[in-house]
Amino acid sequence: MARPRFKVNEEKRKTVRALAGYGMPHEQIARIVGIRSPKTLRKYFHSELASGSAEANAQVTQTMFRMATSGEHPAATMFWLKTRARWSEKVHEDQRPVATPTLIISQEAGQ
Repeated sequence: MARPRFKVNEEKRKTVRALAGYGMPHEQIARIVGIRSPKTLRKYFHSELASGSAEANAQVTQTMFRMATSGEHPAATMFWLKTRARWSEKVHEDQRPVATPTLIISQEAGQ
């Protein structure tokens, strides 16, 4: 006797979207929603798997942007500038401070 066909419902769609957003592997998501194979999970929940991680990334990006622009989180501001604005703490050759030569003035005896 064949297994009953898997039935998709809105609750399972929400669960898959959330777990995908958390970064959980497809194998574990499949087990949680009662599917034996990640291939079957992708067959029935392709859209939720794709949108879940994209929505989570968008939410984290929005939070990071708010933190970086608030002025209250300098580390977030620096992180944003280094990763998004390509700022760097590296000192390039043409930016190194130039050492001024030491001048030695001597008085010759008798003058």
